[in-house]
Amino acid sequence: MAMSFLRNLFSQASPLVRRPLMPSSSSIVPQLSVRSFSSTPAQNATLNQVLRGCRKPQRARHAVSPALSSIKSPALKGVCVKVGITRPKKPNSGERKTARVRLSTGKVITAYIPGEGHNISQHSVVLVRGGRAQDCPGVRYHLVRGALDLAGVPSRMTSRSKYGTKKPKKAAVG
Repeated sequence: MAMSFLRNLFSQASPLVRRPLMPSSSSIVPQLSVRSFSSTPAQNATLNQVLRGCRKPQRARHAVSPALSSIKSPALKGVCVKVGITRPKKPNSGERKTARVRLSTGKVITAYIPGEGHNISQHSVVLVRGGRAQDCPGVRYHLVRGALDLAGVPSRMTSRSKYGTKKPKKAAVG
């Protein structure tokens, strides 16, 4: 294949005239006044690069939350199969509360329960959103506090919207 490519390349042009292997961008599209991101000119592929076929596109990135991104949904309802704790990765220590959840699609995933304390047990109905727990291996989802059976964090004053807590009532002055 390489020999036939070279034969076609050199049979069409005289030895004194050199043509680029790939047509330049100016011969295809009229020159625009828009500057490219790079100040260096775009290089054509060399003969060896063309023969080896090294121009491959970048690989697609893997999804952070595959069970949600595969159906393009921001959140899914699920039923808790098991509630437990997970130990975090090396520099951290503690007990992270996690739950195994069977989603409405049928997949079983591990989700992190944010905040201090929780009221869910087996068979609780919960809402699952995407987002990793960075120091827990294999945990790629979060449970939404204050939705369905999972109550909000009681007596929380800051970042209440993340933890499903209502605004506290003003104290009545007697």
